Amino acid sequence: MKCLISLLILACTSAPVLAQVSSLVHKEEKRRYIVYTPAAYDQAPQQAFPVVFNFHGGGMSMAEQMLYTQMNKAAERHRYIVVYPQGIKQDWNVGFGMDYLAGTDDVGFTQAILSKLKQNYRIDDKRVYATGLSRGGFFALRLAAELPQQFAAVASVGAPMPEPVLQHHKQKEKVGVLLMQGTADKVVLFEGKTASYLSAEDTFAYWRRHNGIDGDAPQPRRMPGPAGDATQVSWQEQGSGAGGASVALFTVKDGGHTWPGADAFNIGLPIGKTTYAIDANEVMWEFFSKHRR
Repeated sequence: MKCLISLLILACTSAPVLAQVSSLVHKEEKRRYIVYTPAAYDQAPQQAFPVVFNFHGGGMSMAEQMLYTQMNKAAERHRYIVVYPQGIKQDWNVGFGMDYLAGTDDVGFTQAILSKLKQNYRIDDKRVYATGLSRGGFFALRLAAELPQQFAAVASVGAPMPEPVLQHHKQKEKVGVLLMQGTADKVVLFEGKTASYLSAEDTFAYWRRHNGIDGDAPQPRRMPGPAGDATQVSWQEQGSGAGGASVALFTVKDGGHTWPGADAFNIGLPIGKTTYAIDANEVMWEFFSKHRR
């Protein structure tokens, strides 16, 4: 397995030495994660760098998430560290399909990674962010709810707000939240699923209320895609003033359960269309860079 991960890392970057598999023991279990540092990290030895946690979807691995999202390239352009954690049995505890409190302690695992990063890397702890696809996106929203003191903003792809997170959400701190969801997603439904997760629009409304953003949702703004793109993206964003925590929703009309801008990753799976009207990594970084703890 370790050899497979190494081969995937080699395939994902022209400078494989910059991506390293690390591990730690949490709750008596050895757990792994990949840390990617941009070339600028060694070139600027006095500088502290932002960190983005990128959580894989259910059934995927950390290396597959790195390969699919290609976030290392964005990390090079924008000078940040990317961390790809590995879920136990390729899953994350978001409260459905697993007990929210008694299931896998993935929140604690994330905190343990962050503590180790602070020991081993020069990280800017005011600029720590999280994103993820599908189950990883649900989990990024759990982190927004439970660890707003540590995460300045999160971005969820193909995953609105899990209802168990709503039931346990007690924190009052504001956090930036970006949502990307396809209207034709058949894996995680845009309109939500009873007892599992809210709709994309209700998730947008929930985080606006949580962040103290008043008023009706802004009118969507369309973002034209390249010629031949069968999808259409509309964008809504609201903030609570200068320095406040913004909330944004990117709706991909006719889009599937995919990472916007990524190479097709269907492999025969019915996950739908990928939009090329936006690059998820670029959109996320633009959003993240406006938020600090």
